[in-house]
Amino acid sequence: MNIALIIAGGTGSRMGMDVPKQFITIDGKPILIYTMECFERHPMIDEIELVCLDGWQTIAKKYAEKFNITKLKKIVTGGASGQESIRNGVYALKQKCAADDIIVIHDGIRPLIDESVLSDVIAKCQKYGNAVSSLPYNEQIFIIDDEISTTKYIPRETLRRVSTPQAYKYCLLLEKYEEAFERKIGIYGSSYTNTMMVELGVRLYFAAGSDKNIKLTTKDDLEIFKGYLNSHKKEY
Repeated sequence: MNIALIIAGGTGSRMGMDVPKQFITIDGKPILIYTMECFERHPMIDEIELVCLDGWQTIAKKYAEKFNITKLKKIVTGGASGQESIRNGVYALKQKCAADDIIVIHDGIRPLIDESVLSDVIAKCQKYGNAVSSLPYNEQIFIIDDEISTTKYIPRETLRRVSTPQAYKYCLLLEKYEEAFERKIGIYGSSYTNTMMVELGVRLYFAAGSDKNIKLTTKDDLEIFKGYLNSHKKEY
């Protein structure tokens, strides 16, 4: 079984809106629904579990019913941080998942997922036990020396940009979240599942990525998303 674990537990303060950014409505539809529709349409996804900001669970459920998200089977309350939210979602699957089931973790505010990207991350996970969507890094990265200058850089050929979707066999995901919170490793600040895994000694495997898979963080990102929707009206 392949389950999408969609994370929508944030408040979206950087967006400066009256509602959490995942619930901002664009062309009559919340951003979160655009995201869930990608998983609803994909033939390799069997179920969706949503990790939702506390107080918005009922609204999320009503939106899912309105827009016919039939694969949504469970809504879990988010935590105080991104990692706590993901952990809550992982733990909520204990009674449902077998060890080899694949869990695809995805940000609720990344609504432009290519079907091919999602297919590849699942296929790579089936082969290796985990997979992270990724792209080459095309800019130059320099290391700060004294805050105003530098003498070192990191060759961009050695770098990859990693985002969601990410996929993990459930046995690995459960084991490492239990370990991380017990040892307090990889759970603070901007840590995510991928960085936590590496800190706990897990080798990650690259899957395909897409430049259009943007994270809607600012109002400028919203305008980019609106522009994409306007150019693909028939699809959405």
